[in-house]
Amino acid sequence: MEKKKVLIIGGVACGAKTAARLARLAPEFDITILERGEHLSVAGCGFPYFVGDVVKEYKDLVCTPLGIVRDANFFRNVKNIAVHTGHMATRIDREKKVVAATDTASGEERLFPYDELVLATGASPIRPPIPGNDLSRVFTLWTMPDAMAMKSAIDAGSVKSAVIIGGGLIGMEVVEALVDRGISVSVADIQPTPLPALIGEDFGLRVTKVLRQKGVGFYGGEKVVEIIGENGVVTGVRTDKRTLPADMVLLAVGIRPNTILAKEAGLELHPNGTIVVDECLRTSDPAIYAGGDCVQSKNILTEKSVWQPMGSTANRQGRVIADNIAELPTRFAGVVGTAILKLFHLTIGKTGLNEEQAHAAGFDAVSIVVEEPDRPHFMPGMGAMTIRLVADRKSRRIVGAQIMGGGVVDKRLDSIVAAISAGMTVDMLADTDFAYAPPFATALDPTTHAANALRNKMDGLVKTYSAKELKALMEGANPPFLLDVRSPQELDLQGRIPYDFANIPLGQLRGRITEIPKDREIVTFCKISVRGWDAIATLRGNGYENVALLEGGIMAWPYDLR
Repeated sequence: MEKKKVLIIGGVACGAKTAARLARLAPEFDITILERGEHLSVAGCGFPYFVGDVVKEYKDLVCTPLGIVRDANFFRNVKNIAVHTGHMATRIDREKKVVAATDTASGEERLFPYDELVLATGASPIRPPIPGNDLSRVFTLWTMPDAMAMKSAIDAGSVKSAVIIGGGLIGMEVVEALVDRGISVSVADIQPTPLPALIGEDFGLRVTKVLRQKGVGFYGGEKVVEIIGENGVVTGVRTDKRTLPADMVLLAVGIRPNTILAKEAGLELHPNGTIVVDECLRTSDPAIYAGGDCVQSKNILTEKSVWQPMGSTANRQGRVIADNIAELPTRFAGVVGTAILKLFHLTIGKTGLNEEQAHAAGFDAVSIVVEEPDRPHFMPGMGAMTIRLVADRKSRRIVGAQIMGGGVVDKRLDSIVAAISAGMTVDMLADTDFAYAPPFATALDPTTHAANALRNKMDGLVKTYSAKELKALMEGANPPFLLDVRSPQELDLQGRIPYDFANIPLGQLRGRITEIPKDREIVTFCKISVRGWDAIATLRGNGYENVALLEGGIMAWPYDLR
């Protein structure tokens, strides 16, 4: 194999992975990393847990599992990779195949030649033009210095209250970290509910309730207009509706790709500024590759380019880039849009498309919401979860899912990721041979139950309404008749739906069937609507045809109960 000079700009996720993989495949290559910061191969997704003091030392985020710090000496001595930290790449001369970089400490400019160049320049947090965004203790959380500064302020004992501007992934992960540190937290977001890119409004309303239970104020649908301070230090955040006290502010409103270098070099970019790459992650210049947060990826469901700035994606792409530079032809298959986070006792995740996105992509989307335990009721530690499963009605292909709950969510989410990636239908998913033993799952896994419930709906065996659909019906001109088949004790414990309803426990329904009108649509439900499905069978057996089921029962109802 021809010996090459491989120059990598960026040494965090994609860049470090490219270098490490390439050093194994082609140890004779001359591999160099230029990193503008001081830290390499940083586990940035661990920053919220460092701020929350779950991760005690910052070195834990930059070391191997054996505790060896992945610094320049490590890369040189272990992997024979030259690393220049504190070097900002400023110019690419594509004709001469040279990159100019400035040593940020000395100001000296140096030239680095290459045969193959890798752009792993990542992204930067957006610092919105809000008055007061330059006050002391107004943070972003994207780099190691960000995390260290934020943790230092908390450790000093000067932070009693905090406002997080932005209710996305980073914002919600930091919520828990700050609450665990004894800080009073408020979240302000222009969107009405948390995690709008991850979950729908119904799940978001339930997250809002959990935040409220933890003492966190979520102020959705509010525009932040000013960050207030005294003597140069933040004291509060003003929205268009209220003023929130704050000793610290986190700006978590999004990120933008670092692609000025690529743009100035004349590489092709997407309208959002990310770098255009092919399936081998080559740019419009065949001698230059790019990966990580600065590029878009193909969505395997829609076949369109999407921006999925995730550490997992960056590492996968680093491997593909290294393979191709080492003349081992490899293609990056793409992404389906998977994300997950922990928020107090909840695990919240999504993959693929929601129903609205699926319709926009040309699918005849149909979805269902089910509420399921992750283990049998007789096993200690059993946790519940809500699953929304989405499929294409025509092909029956699984196209997405959202899952939330206190049970083992990640296992179910990953099974659906695999199903989507493999092009499985709802029928194939329902018939998948999942592992079973009482400490791990119910006899039919929650994923199996969700697939079977969706099959029932798609096959016309049962008519269902989501909570949002039922709410709209109940507030319309001709509301259906609601039949709650829980016991009276359950109503007191779990709450009542805020509309007129009949409460007839399932065991009494046959004997009280005449109490059910035949001239109205009947919607049945219980705690999770399993008994509601049995009630439909009883009603049909007694001549009732206009019957439907509330998806997920009262446990999946996101609105206020009484």
